[in-house]
Amino acid sequence: MANIDIQSIKQRFGIIGNSSLLNHAIQVAVQVAPTDMTVLITGESGSGKESFSKIIHQLSPRKHGQFIAINCGAIPEGTIDSELFGHEKGSFTGATDTRKGYFEVTDGGTIFLDEIGEMPLGTQARLLRVLENGEFIKVGSSKVQKTDVRVVAATNVNLINAVEKGQFREDLYYRLNTVPITVPPLRERGEDVHLLFRKFAADFAEKYKVKPITLTPEAVQLLLEFRFPGNIRQLKNIAEQISVLEYDRVIDADKLRQYLPQEQNSILPALLNKESNSSQSFSERDLLYKVLFDMRRDMSELKKLVFEMLAHQQNDEDLLKEHSHLFENIESFNPREYQPQDVKPAPSFYLPVKQPHHHEYQDEEHKVEDITHETEEESLSLEDKEKEMILKALKKHHNKRKYAAQDLGISERTLYRKLKQYDIED
Repeated sequence: MANIDIQSIKQRFGIIGNSSLLNHAIQVAVQVAPTDMTVLITGESGSGKESFSKIIHQLSPRKHGQFIAINCGAIPEGTIDSELFGHEKGSFTGATDTRKGYFEVTDGGTIFLDEIGEMPLGTQARLLRVLENGEFIKVGSSKVQKTDVRVVAATNVNLINAVEKGQFREDLYYRLNTVPITVPPLRERGEDVHLLFRKFAADFAEKYKVKPITLTPEAVQLLLEFRFPGNIRQLKNIAEQISVLEYDRVIDADKLRQYLPQEQNSILPALLNKESNSSQSFSERDLLYKVLFDMRRDMSELKKLVFEMLAHQQNDEDLLKEHSHLFENIESFNPREYQPQDVKPAPSFYLPVKQPHHHEYQDEEHKVEDITHETEEESLSLEDKEKEMILKALKKHHNKRKYAAQDLGISERTLYRKLKQYDIED
């Protein structure tokens, strides 16, 4: 595929950028389009996966047929089979008429299944039959129907991990992944970030009848260093905010920094991204739990430090040096500046008279209980915390799954799986 052809494809479908990763993804899409092969598009949310499904459809012999894009994560589990394959009248409560599903109405066309990883296992089995034999059965029917539909699927999750956890069928994964296309995240596209920003700035200037905003060189560098977890969608929102709210049309780095979320720096998330293809990937909630557990561990170590100072009367300076890692985030801390004589002695306290055991130490003046064993009790698992948050969300929203899922930042189907996993009855 010549470079000029790729450029024409970009112009036709409104794709902006010159990243080599982006160009490779477009080239694969163009090459596979004339065939009837199933395609799996992978990439982060907001990276533009749906644009590639349109390229594949429009450059295929099916371009005159119907194209339907379906978000599998947005359809409730109880109705997704009916939506995709149709149902017969009276097959379930509310089925007052016979209904055609998407696989029937798009016969001869293309179906784009976004967030395929959210599809229930039962529906996955039905989809596998369509892909292998071109056959499906409506809900509430026993009649086998034929369809000629090309399937293009997309996901923002690691399906291999989902297969290992039993959340996605292995046979369906390999059937979908005939031709894989990887859409790069915005942070890996280099100068494309600035090109897109300029395009969005021009569009919003025309929309709101204002002069286009421009960035200083320092602001451009700041923009290129930002990780953009929301990808193109987030960049577009930032460009629109600045276009509407700023009177000065030349934006410097300090002004731009006000529109970039400070917690989304360019270092830590980049490290997590490098591990995103491994068997263990952290969600934002997992990361928050880890930070909290680290804080609790540090508090336990501080308890132990105080205990040792009281019980052993070890040299304070040496002891503080030994535990200096607890103060590494405090720039002003210096063990040599610590003066024990400046600190008032801790008041004596006494425990009920009993025989000492391995959790106690005694000296002539004090009897101190060892509280360091609390560390083990405080080390709660992520699963326990997740279950606790789910229970709180359900209680808050009076067991309404839809609103509880929104509060937790997950799909309703994911919440349903979690309820079954933790044996929670709502």
